[in-house]
Amino acid sequence: MKTTVIIPNYNGMEYLDACLQSVYRNTGTQHAVIIVDNGSKDGSLEMAEEKYPWAKVIAFPENRGFSEAVNAGIRAAKTPYVFLLNNDTTIAVDCIHQLERQLDKHPKAFSAGARMLMMAYPQLLDGEGDLYSALGWAYAVGKGKKAAGRGHGSRKVFSTCAGAALYRREWLEQIGLFDENHFAYLEDVDVGYRAQLHGWTNITAPEAVVYHAGSATSGARYNPFKVRLSARNNVYLIFKNMPLWQRILNSPFLLAGFLIKYLFFVKKGFGKIYVKGLGEGIKLCRSQEGRAKKVDGKGIPVKNYVRVQLQLWINMFRRF
Repeated sequence: MKTTVIIPNYNGMEYLDACLQSVYRNTGTQHAVIIVDNGSKDGSLEMAEEKYPWAKVIAFPENRGFSEAVNAGIRAAKTPYVFLLNNDTTIAVDCIHQLERQLDKHPKAFSAGARMLMMAYPQLLDGEGDLYSALGWAYAVGKGKKAAGRGHGSRKVFSTCAGAALYRREWLEQIGLFDENHFAYLEDVDVGYRAQLHGWTNITAPEAVVYHAGSATSGARYNPFKVRLSARNNVYLIFKNMPLWQRILNSPFLLAGFLIKYLFFVKKGFGKIYVKGLGEGIKLCRSQEGRAKKVDGKGIPVKNYVRVQLQLWINMFRRF
């Protein structure tokens, strides 16, 4: 058994059954499955326990967020690979095998991400890995584009989307797992960023197909909770992963990026929420728990920072 499937769940009654059915069709009992429930009140936990007794369940009494949920699953896993999978997804046949094949093929790869298609419009991409830029923007590669004709070879991305990605468990443990200060949003960009600082890469596995409903837990694509938390986490991500010299180097781009985002969210009616999130991010950076998670750059080769910095600049122009 090479892979453990870890599915975080929060009130996922509408989707969890189909997700687990697809996992079983994909793997049978060839892979371990762990459901980590964040205090669901809609009966989805009870449904999973009754219909899928072969899946291990870790149940929290309240919603502790995505990061703490998947970390609990990772710590409980015994396999070399862990496949993180959102509850609002279904996976195509051979998906996990294709992900495993890519990590086996690329010994320097920290993670391999699936090709995520929109569940309602499967001809369109929901994302194929993430890019992060010096503007402080993270975006899903190819989101909303036609999936046909995009090729089938793996390629490097800044980070993989933790909604459907395979990770090397020991390497995750080595860099400290997912940062629970994030709660949710950008935690996968952060872990991919830290992996790159350690000299590893993140790749796509286009043959591994996942259908994603999207925003099933938090609601619409833009909502107050998501806007505030994403803004907060972005400030924190920059603080914890960039040394002072790099923050100074990128400051013109970061300021421009934050300003453009602010104007965008003003038009959406979330301007004040976005600013509140930025303030909460600054507060988190100054806090003891935020400072404790800051990456210690002493053991990181300068060439790794340079390699990441080049990506941050290139990705300002690479959105596609």
